[in-house]
Amino acid sequence: MTAHLTQKENFLRVATGQMPEYVPISTFGMPGVEPLMTMADPCILGDFRGPGGGIDPWGVTFVTGEEIDFAALPKPNDFILTDVTKWRDVIKAPDYSGFDWEAAARNDRQKFVKDPDQTAFVLAGYADLFQQFIGFMGFTEGLCAIYEETEEVEELMDYMLEHSLYITKNLLHYYKPDGYYLLDDTASKLQPFISPKIFKELLVPRYKQCLDLVREEGIPIFYHNCGRCEDLIPDMVDIGVNVWDPAQIENDLVAIKEKFGPKLAINGGYEYRMPATWPNVDEEEVRQTVRKTYDKMAPNGGFIFSGMVTSLDFGDPKVIEVNGWIFDEAQKLSKTVYQ
Repeated sequence: MTAHLTQKENFLRVATGQMPEYVPISTFGMPGVEPLMTMADPCILGDFRGPGGGIDPWGVTFVTGEEIDFAALPKPNDFILTDVTKWRDVIKAPDYSGFDWEAAARNDRQKFVKDPDQTAFVLAGYADLFQQFIGFMGFTEGLCAIYEETEEVEELMDYMLEHSLYITKNLLHYYKPDGYYLLDDTASKLQPFISPKIFKELLVPRYKQCLDLVREEGIPIFYHNCGRCEDLIPDMVDIGVNVWDPAQIENDLVAIKEKFGPKLAINGGYEYRMPATWPNVDEEEVRQTVRKTYDKMAPNGGFIFSGMVTSLDFGDPKVIEVNGWIFDEAQKLSKTVYQ
């Protein structure tokens, strides 16, 4: 099949519920391959989620480490809020007076997008209220507060939401992004951190206020939620989410695809978990796992392949080799599955 669409055009077809020419592949940092999208924070938020860590707009310190592949996490046991009823004394909205949004938008586009035909300019609007809140208090105290001091948490999240709305409005106006990213992990590997009822009552209406602004501009919405979060997905689709990632295999992805079709694009769907024989693995067996994923997830569109060996040791020669097999097989299937 001869492809007529650029990588970005084809990807955005999937993100807007249309049938692509070929299956987009999330390149997960393969050398020499431009990414499908940027998944970036605007510079006004700082670099706290980057490999060097830093301080978020609320004053939460984020740290990194080799053992977590330099992903940034709130500094353990250094929480800025210990009593949610005292949040008004502690949590203060940042002052952005004088910030040059036009220059920021221009510089960020140049920074994140190397090839505009290949990479969609997708940015976060800082609407991840759950993770921001957990960053204030930690999981133990934060989850207890949600259940024991619900009204205080609601008022705090309304205060936080005003900041998210400010970022989102200016992001849409000045950046003109190709997509809007909501990054808010609310689930573990096995189940959500909070009940679907609490999720629906506490978070969904607040997410919706930001996402309504995005939908009005006709911009696709990307929702990042790791782990087994399938119980939360219907509510997110209802308020406008177009793409879910990383759609991990703990979820019943086939059932979700059957229910929502191309209305909800699934970005993910694949993991290669090291067998007991590792590092002795058969290349053909690895490639067959990719084929099985395409057989299940690719029909009728609504699928973006993303996945690799489940290892944080990306520099391990065997991990690199097996990821190469996975990526190569995905590329071969990408161009042929819709013929």
